[in-house]
Amino acid sequence: MNPNFDPNKTQAAAPPSADPRRTQAMPGGIGAARTTAMPPLQALQAEVLCSREATMANGPAREQFLLELVASQGDPFLGPAARTPMNLCLVIDRSGSMEGPPLEYVKQACRYVVDLLTPNDVLSIVTFEETAQVLMPPQRVTQKAPILEGIARLTIGNTTNLYDGLNLGLQQIVQSQETGRASRLLLLTDGEPTVGVRDFPSLVNAAAMARERGATLTLLGFGPDYNEELLAAMAKRAGGNHYFVSRPELIPEIFRAEIERLMTVVARNLRLQLRLARWVEARSVAGQIPAPGQREFDVPLADLERGSAMEHLLDLEFPNHPLGWYRVAAGRLEYEDCLSGRQAAVDVDFVLEFTADPARYSCPPNPRVASAAQVAAASRAVEKTILGMKTQALSPQAAIAELQKTQALLLAEGRVAEAQEVTQALRALQSGQTGEAEKTLMGTVVHLDQGKRPRS
Repeated sequence: MNPNFDPNKTQAAAPPSADPRRTQAMPGGIGAARTTAMPPLQALQAEVLCSREATMANGPAREQFLLELVASQGDPFLGPAARTPMNLCLVIDRSGSMEGPPLEYVKQACRYVVDLLTPNDVLSIVTFEETAQVLMPPQRVTQKAPILEGIARLTIGNTTNLYDGLNLGLQQIVQSQETGRASRLLLLTDGEPTVGVRDFPSLVNAAAMARERGATLTLLGFGPDYNEELLAAMAKRAGGNHYFVSRPELIPEIFRAEIERLMTVVARNLRLQLRLARWVEARSVAGQIPAPGQREFDVPLADLERGSAMEHLLDLEFPNHPLGWYRVAAGRLEYEDCLSGRQAAVDVDFVLEFTADPARYSCPPNPRVASAAQVAAASRAVEKTILGMKTQALSPQAAIAELQKTQALLLAEGRVAEAQEVTQALRALQSGQTGEAEKTLMGTVVHLDQGKRPRS
């Protein structure tokens, strides 16, 4: 961590921005400009907004900060067709339960992926059942026919060794790590791990290790028998995605959408380091609930695609504090800039004025911060509904009523994709398919906690 990364230095005057609730940071010197007259192309911009322009001095106070990351639209010289080269590993469950249509649709999805790739991309394929095997070691996609023939020969095995499949896939990914290349493991399974390492913490830690090695992880759960809590926890630790595939014929479409998103990644391996001032308490930081007295945070964030944005909240409390401007937290965002092929960093300040003027500290919160808080509340509401369904503390009718409230909230905040997932869960509940509803909603929680949305 930067030795000058000290939040306890007093901010003696208001930030230079015209809006005292707003600070803005952009990475400088990233990449080489095409002409001396043009600024270097940057993968993202970071902005910090506070819920109010000032909070109460000389008494306990609480405010929320919004950290918004906005991704570049890409290189204007190359246009929208330009895309990020990939280092992709397909990790496929071929245990006995995948026999028939599921495996056939997986083959179709893999063929579609191969068709999308170019010689600038690296692909590897791992399968797992009782053991894990490398169907294809990492190689550039220059000759597609042999790859497609290998996929066509996939057959069914026996039990499900998820842990070894994930680790073997990660081994393939790290062989081809290159700056500027987006690395992703795309893993599909339809069942609980039945052999090998099966405990929840070890599998989640294996997903975290993938992130530490520079790869994100997309987990697709198919059918009624996989463990959605496990896959969702793995996706969160890996900074990746989790999807419930309700029918085998949907597998190719979900593969397609995920690969097309990956092709537009402009900032990857994002990590937020945050240090609070000594007198600040955190209620939550980017979806994390801190331990009592915790002052430092290291938060992995999802990759950002071209034209997207990401929002994360800090919910902070302050004791009896004197008048004036103070830095309540200091942050540093580190990431790989896929546009320049370099490591980049952005320093972000969380600065707040403490005032004795009730009209200022009692004013309505900034609408953008309030909106982000509503979305965070929706995620927690979905989690609470899932728990109520699993423990039978909520009847199906009560769960439907709660989800309808959440659906309305998400629509009001413009989160259409997540609202559609809640709609899918509602239909499943109304049809008596509680398990399908739970699996769908677990994916919704992952997507909401990522904080990503289309750029407005």
